[in-house]
Amino acid sequence: MRYQLGPDQIPTAWFNVLPVLPDPLSPPLHPATNEPIGPDDLAPLFPMGLIAQEVSAEPWVDVPGEVLDILRLWRPTPLVRAERLERALGTPARIYFKDESVSPAGSHKPNTAVPQAFYNRTEGVPRLTTETGAGQWGTALAFACSQFDLDCKVYMVRASYEQKPYRKVLMETWGADVVPSPVDQPDHPGSLGLAISDAVRDAATRDDTHYSLGSVLNHVLLHQTVIGLEAKEQLTLAGEPSPDVVIGCCGGGSNLGGIALPFVPDPDVRLVAVEPSSCPTLTEGRFEYDFGDTAGTTPLLAMYTLGHEFVPPTIHAGGLRYHGDAPIISSLVKSGRMEAIAYPQGKTFEAAVQFARAEGKVPAPETGHAVRAVIDEALAAKESGEERVILFNFSGHGLLDLSAYDDFLHGRLLDA
Repeated sequence: MRYQLGPDQIPTAWFNVLPVLPDPLSPPLHPATNEPIGPDDLAPLFPMGLIAQEVSAEPWVDVPGEVLDILRLWRPTPLVRAERLERALGTPARIYFKDESVSPAGSHKPNTAVPQAFYNRTEGVPRLTTETGAGQWGTALAFACSQFDLDCKVYMVRASYEQKPYRKVLMETWGADVVPSPVDQPDHPGSLGLAISDAVRDAATRDDTHYSLGSVLNHVLLHQTVIGLEAKEQLTLAGEPSPDVVIGCCGGGSNLGGIALPFVPDPDVRLVAVEPSSCPTLTEGRFEYDFGDTAGTTPLLAMYTLGHEFVPPTIHAGGLRYHGDAPIISSLVKSGRMEAIAYPQGKTFEAAVQFARAEGKVPAPETGHAVRAVIDEALAAKESGEERVILFNFSGHGLLDLSAYDDFLHGRLLDA
């Protein structure tokens, strides 16, 4: 069963969670002085429109009309009840997923790529640089830049650059220039922290260039709240007053924030972050100030971190291979408002294949982490005999990640 909203029902304002967080966020610190940063410190990398959103205390932030026009190419996205999976599991739980795979890039990432490109174009910036792990964010920004006639340079984590060649082709189709990262260590598998360093270094040394980040920062999570806002309306159409639990995979926190943040004010709704055991930032990391990149060029953020020099194993869920996490997500976990769990790669692919065979959709390796947690929640409901409404974000499809499924299906998968 699919629950659809019309194009005129797309959210026209983003939900800002900052005013309702259990604890206020600590300010970002300047990497050279360790003093709180101000707008002028961020201006070489970001447009003022995004800087204002980063610190806004307004509960709602209007979505520009030009952004809405592009988002309507695929939004609102469907809410789908996974009835076949429910039957396969024999669970009394009702499982719903927000299908973000229908975007042009195949994931949730364009929800923030489009406004980021818009605000840069508005300020006359002709070129953007960015990093990408599995390639979903780089693909989204390449698409967004093509809509606003901007040049785009993508530094792709080398392990994913080699594992996922068709992500590179898709980015290039939309006009982006894609190179493997780290650029100066050709034998290194790379990490998101290293790719961020490459992209920031590029932007900081050119007057015509800004940097664009696909996760972690407040304004990125703000833009993603269209997911949860639509899901609330669609659950009402489905006759569900509220979910019992909201689940999302978590690398830097963007898709999790998108589905979960609109439910933060609802105290009876559990929020669950799912991460890889090989990069257990929330479950095993320390909450402290750390750099967002490996080279130590970005502001210091108060977050859960494994250390900015941490390089995780080359798992297929490249979008989850990040040493840190969004300060918003970190704050929610630290306060106890959000839970965090971790799974090894093999368990997530078992769940992803089970989902694909029941529902017909192949999840991205990142999304497979959320699916694993959903199945475990549904089985727990079966064991206890209780009805439970489970909402999760189907953050992207795996049609450009089939080499990962090939490894799993033929026993070659590194079970990290």
